Amino acid sequence: MTGSSVDRHGRAAVAVGQLWPVAATRAALFLCLWLVLAGAHPGDLPAAAVAIAAATWTSLHLLEPGKSRRSPRAIVRLALLFLYHSVVAGAEVAGRALNPRMRLNPGFVAYPTRLSRGVRQNVFTTLTSLLPGTVPAGEENGQIIYHCLDVEQPIVSDLAAEEAALVRALYND
Repeated sequence: MTGSSVDRHGRAAVAVGQLWPVAATRAALFLCLWLVLAGAHPGDLPAAAVAIAAATWTSLHLLEPGKSRRSPRAIVRLALLFLYHSVVAGAEVAGRALNPRMRLNPGFVAYPTRLSRGVRQNVFTTLTSLLPGTVPAGEENGQIIYHCLDVEQPIVSDLAAEEAALVRALYND
């Protein structure tokens, strides 16, 4: 069997021949993580093998392989964009907190995301929660609700730019 099909739940099912490269890549990443955390001790090899096998099996069941292709260039751009926004927004938040004359206009903003519910929205809200000045506070009518320090800022357009960068980097399907 080659190619993809659909399982009984309507999700894309990956053929066994296509699963091995994904499993090998994930196992290699878990091995690297093991080496970083525990070091390379020969006595740890049995425990490492069991942990890597269990982590690989679990990751394949919880985060099924999909058709999306990751773009390394877009991932680097997303990381640089995130770093830039973190520094700029952090300086702005610090300035607002330390300068009593700077006006705050806190409130809530609804953002209509195009990302599907579940993992994709969770990754987006996790990414945006790390940016100062906006905090995801919930979901209402399919929109993500953000608490913001200043609702007069271009929050929705900034979130749309972050979402577009995330889609280019991780969900290029």
